[in-house]
Amino acid sequence: MNVVYLGTPEFSVLPLKSIIDLGKDKIIAVCTNKDKPVGRKKIPTPSPVKVFALNNGIKVFEYDKIRVEGVNDLKALKPDIMITCAFGQILSAEILDIPKYGVINIHASLLPKYRGASPIQAAIKNGETETGITIMRTNVGIDDGDIIYAKSVDILPNETAGELFERLSFVGAESVLHALDLIRENKAEYTPQDEKKATFTKMIKKSDAKIDWNLSADEVVNSIRAFNPDPIAWAEINGQIINVFNAKVAYGNGAPGEVLNAKKTLEIACRSGSLIIEKVQKSGGKILSSKEFLCGFRIEVGKIIE
Repeated sequence: MNVVYLGTPEFSVLPLKSIIDLGKDKIIAVCTNKDKPVGRKKIPTPSPVKVFALNNGIKVFEYDKIRVEGVNDLKALKPDIMITCAFGQILSAEILDIPKYGVINIHASLLPKYRGASPIQAAIKNGETETGITIMRTNVGIDDGDIIYAKSVDILPNETAGELFERLSFVGAESVLHALDLIRENKAEYTPQDEKKATFTKMIKKSDAKIDWNLSADEVVNSIRAFNPDPIAWAEINGQIINVFNAKVAYGNGAPGEVLNAKKTLEIACRSGSLIIEKVQKSGGKILSSKEFLCGFRIEVGKIIE
């Protein structure tokens, strides 16, 4: 089949590579988001999918709004099927009708749970022990199309969102190849989702990653894992933003946000239990152990961090 692949972040690269490497289907074009300004100097930077496609001699189309800008391009390509993977844009009914076999999506959860933009982070934040990949037929709704194939994956203890992203990218690559085989051989079964079990996730903002000390210690640790590596959990201490990369649960008692220990380790009370912060970073600084951090950053025991 002739395939148009739509994706943007690093998560999308491995499934694209797997289709190319297997060679059963031909990637005739890749669609991705336009270059985004990155860093303090706001340097326009291509998406990982764009870089990979160009390095492999694949034609790339870039859109801010594919529904407006991309319809004629896609009609001219005449794909048999289109595959989306963390593309980041909603497709119109007009686009969905273009391919002979429709559009399928690689989604990083076990649908209908955790539809939307941040399923991996939501699963970790909510303390789930299992997630997975779902290959679904895309329609005009948000991740509510019929399921073609799903594979479950255990979430490992202390696993960060970044680590789970990497593992699920491999599973996504394997799963989409299986789904393409089913479609190519006319063996695909399309199972409707149970709308009563649907849950939704949203785009994550930096403000969402501020640590809430009114949660339990377990919940705070899960949040820190969920926001690593982006946007990184943070707290404001002594007027400075401190990024928190890793922490573990302890059993100290105090008011939420109260500093219980600030000598060789940094321990802060939560609603129940406490948190020992293991890796931290001042804005613009290096990532340090809490012991290294406390050598140059004084925090008073008893202080309440908001």
